[in-house]
Amino acid sequence: MRSLVKVPADLKLWPQLLREAGYYCSNNVKEDYNVEKPGQVWSDSSKTAHWKKRNPGQPFFAVFNFTTTHESQVRLRPHNFVHDPKTVQIPGYHPDLSETREAWAQYHDQMTLMDEQAGKILDELRADGLDEDTIVFYWGDHGPGLPRCKRSACNSGLRVPLIVHIPEKFRSLAPKGYEAGAKLDRLVEFVDFGPTVLNLAGISAPATSQGRPFLGQYSSNERDYLHGFRGRMDERYDLVRSVRDKRYVYVHNFHPELPAGQHNAYMFETPMTIAWRKAFDAKTLAPEHARFFEPRETEELYDLESDPWELKNLAADRAHAATLTRLRAACLMWMGQIKDVGLVPEADLVLRAGPKSYYEFGHDESYPSAEVIKAADVATRGTDAATLRGLLNSPDSTVRYWGMMGVLIHVRNPNGEILREVEQRLTDKSPSVRIVAAETLLRRGPRVTHDGALLMLIKQADAGQNGLFSSVAALNAIDNLGPLAAGTHREIAKLPRVAPGASPRMKDYIDRLLRHILGEKPLPG
Repeated sequence: MRSLVKVPADLKLWPQLLREAGYYCSNNVKEDYNVEKPGQVWSDSSKTAHWKKRNPGQPFFAVFNFTTTHESQVRLRPHNFVHDPKTVQIPGYHPDLSETREAWAQYHDQMTLMDEQAGKILDELRADGLDEDTIVFYWGDHGPGLPRCKRSACNSGLRVPLIVHIPEKFRSLAPKGYEAGAKLDRLVEFVDFGPTVLNLAGISAPATSQGRPFLGQYSSNERDYLHGFRGRMDERYDLVRSVRDKRYVYVHNFHPELPAGQHNAYMFETPMTIAWRKAFDAKTLAPEHARFFEPRETEELYDLESDPWELKNLAADRAHAATLTRLRAACLMWMGQIKDVGLVPEADLVLRAGPKSYYEFGHDESYPSAEVIKAADVATRGTDAATLRGLLNSPDSTVRYWGMMGVLIHVRNPNGEILREVEQRLTDKSPSVRIVAAETLLRRGPRVTHDGALLMLIKQADAGQNGLFSSVAALNAIDNLGPLAAGTHREIAKLPRVAPGASPRMKDYIDRLLRHILGEKPLPG
């Protein structure tokens, strides 16, 4: 999230390709991209951006972003409820608390308001005589802005509504079975949107495009799978990959030692999140609701037909072993196809990529992508000590990192050769390996190893010396230690709160972590 990575020099964003083909491209107004923009992307990107500003008769591509149902608006108070919190439906993955009911009722209120706003845009199209000349997409960008929806790689976080209106004159561009007001049981990913719009405009998508057009003259075959990807969310590190077909969803948690409900400062501004956590601490939650704040299983498998709320994990159910194996293989194959550099810890990725974009680094022959994916898979799902030692002694720093993660996740009391290997990793060339080694010794190792490990973590958390991402990773590890790190609060309080040169979108990440570790009042988001 907000990694602001470089785009390869020969790659263009698809509004740029539309503009080159003569389209007027407007964006109103949110951007918040995960990459640095490669030059001018839009004809106009502003609060007043509109197709009305184009030249007479010029074809257009216009985006309108509504933030009406954004997380910040679902918790905005005071609020005059239209939907009754007492009668609103609560999904099974949420506890039935008054704050939960208010959150869902307010979400429905905001959704109703947003539908009205979208209707006004359609009215403008009609008033301009463009309604029969314009294909309209209407969709959400992720699940509702509530915990276990937004930021989740489960179906609850990734399944969104998608409505497409195709005027009669363009009916030949519609997919098979398309009818106004009808539902299509077809799997579509956001990565498909770009190639689809280009296809509608008669523009060939670049060869590097990973999406499949689902509308237009040269539409692709339907997907068998949809893929989910979660990495760092603001100041909190996590790593999840998911895949689903029309019935099942498979989730691989590469950090199962962490809960899904990590303390994200922005998410914890929501009253429902605070109430849910208080109920967890008071031990008043049902098991299916408490698990949001507990360590996870490495693999999760849900039958969305019988369990749409994703409450019963079938990963260990022998009756579903074939489905688990099939979806795991599909996930790993996709990770291999895209050269998943998300498996490289962010602090290391900056160092390893150097001046290259992360895409170029991942596709370089010097990066052992297949070896890294295999290491991450076997280390997190569990393996023997000999395999872990082999990973820890790899010449590749990312393979060593996953060997170290395997020890942290699965070896409860490291001793003998494994313990010596972990101790040696405190001086590893990789900052990420050093951080996980220190956390492993503090959480799993003998008491005599603690002081050196704590000192190393505090040193690594100094953003002035090590940069933003190393500091964020080290502070995450310190926070995960809880009481084990309490004696170091005086030293931690002296750490810089802003990393030199940090992007304005990321400049408060260190401060958020320090405030949570030290028990300070958080700043409003």
